[in-house]
Parts: sequence; structure tokens; C-alpha cells
Amino acid sequence: TDNAVNKNSTAVIAYLFTSVEGYSKCGAYTGNGVADGPFVYTGFKPTFIIMKATNGNNWAIFDSARDPENGMDQRLHPNLNNGTNSGAGVTIDFLSNGFKIRTTDSLENPSGYDVVYYATAERSFKYANAR
Repeated sequence: TDNAVNKNSTAVIAYLFTSVEGYSKCGAYTGNGVADGPFVYTGFKPTFIIMKATNGNNWAIFDSARDPENGMDQRLHPNLNNGTNSGAGVTIDFLSNGFKIRTTDSLENPSGYDVVYYATAERSFKYANAR
């Protein structure tokens, strides 16, 4: 009965994701609020990550197409009407087996709060056949 998710005459959109080994990973990590932030194991090198902290902050999207260099500093906010936000400095690194948070920013690394994420692999090897 809560108006946040069930308000009368209001449309609600839900995006549901699941992990697929070698292709995508859903999960959560707890922020520590320091520049040496959490490492998140995905089992692959990410190419795209969407995340949202449970502290009520904005959504954030990182991808290797717009920001191919590690030490990524460009993020999108799909819930806002603005372009790429690159003013926060280096915030995340895409690694061969996951990602590492490199900021104290409360969007990606809020101290004591969980951050939910969905990541997709740069290359999926689960069902690849060699030739």
C-alpha cells in the first residue's frame, strides 16, 4: 500500500536482472567511504555497470565505450536530465575479474551503505568455441 511503489493511477516500471555466469553479474557491496574502495569480483572484465546506492543517491552508469581508459571518470545518471558527468575525478577501474571503486564519493562508495549493481562482460567466454 506504500505510495512509493503502489500509488493509485501511477505507472511503475521495474527492471529485473539476473546473473549469467561469464556474461553478467548482479549483486551488492558495502561502501567504505575511503579512496581505496571495495573490490567487487564478477569473474570477468566488465564493459558496462549500472549501480545505485541505498542512501538515496542517483543512479550511475559506467561503460568502456565512452571511457575506454582505466581510471574511469565519466558516468551517466539515467534518472537525471544531463549528459556525462566527469567532474568527480577517477571513480572506478574495470579489472580483468571485476571492478574496483577509487573514490570517496557517496554515489559509488557511501560509507556503511550498500550499493546494488548490474555488470556485463566485455567478452563472454562461458560458451565460446575455439576455431
